[in-house]
Amino acid sequence: MRLAILDDYEEAALKLADWESLGSAIEMDVYRDHVGEIDALADRLLPYDILVIMRERTPFPRDLIARLPNLKLLVTTGAKNQAVDVAACKERGIVVSGTQSSKKPPAELTWGLILSLLRRIPQMDRSARNGRWGDGIGSGLNGKVLGLLGLGHVGALVAKVGTAFDMKVVAWSQNLTAERATAAGAVRVEKEELFKIADIISIHLVLSARTKGLVGAPEFNQMKPSACIINTSRGPIIHEPALVDSLRTGRIAGAGLDVFETEPLPPDHPFLSLSNTVVTPHVGYVTTENFRTFFTQAVEDVAAWLEGRPVRLL
Repeated sequence: MRLAILDDYEEAALKLADWESLGSAIEMDVYRDHVGEIDALADRLLPYDILVIMRERTPFPRDLIARLPNLKLLVTTGAKNQAVDVAACKERGIVVSGTQSSKKPPAELTWGLILSLLRRIPQMDRSARNGRWGDGIGSGLNGKVLGLLGLGHVGALVAKVGTAFDMKVVAWSQNLTAERATAAGAVRVEKEELFKIADIISIHLVLSARTKGLVGAPEFNQMKPSACIINTSRGPIIHEPALVDSLRTGRIAGAGLDVFETEPLPPDHPFLSLSNTVVTPHVGYVTTENFRTFFTQAVEDVAAWLEGRPVRLL
């Protein structure tokens, strides 16, 4: 059996799990680079019986799956992976399994982006290293309004920290009730009001047909010029050209972004050159603790499948 681990940017897979426990019957390769072009990707993956993939770094649409006749087991880190056509895998008899994942790291990164953006931490760090001691003034959080689009597991964790900073927390989603908002320490408001009153807007929605492009030019035009937007959920929830335009023109003050329409982000993308953005490479879930769970359970899934035992089905 041949096994490949894809998109191991951090070179963590072999360090955080006991792959040798799978025995000599498995021949394993680890790929640190990302291949986005489907022909090149299909050629690379053609020999493999088992693939271990990292969340949504490499999409597995139907046309790619059709070009991998040897594939028998696809293990994704995390309990969901919208980039995998699970139905196409089932039609081919490919077993698709997943792993557990903590909800806390994305909430932690959300606050990292908020504080970096408002307190200008990246700029201050660069200035201090370049010999300029004191470069601009940041903004505080006390008394500001935190607006949450989505108040599920991650949104509720973000709300809890906002309350600790003495912020007013408001929230909206299509299914959110006033009672659920109150239980999370927030006040439910309508979407239009949230965009008008929030000083910081943070997105915590699942990407779906009804949330794709949910935040666009009309929403940015409703925001305060001093307001910022944070996205650690999924890139396509925001209409990127509208956000770029709003940041360039100063329509809004800034954006903290961990997710994008295209990943990896193209090196000439405006988000990377704008002075009012803080950008991270989709690392909301990237912690040692999460990765140890990911790869340990991936090994367990492969071992179970090899032995004919049940795996954690996606």
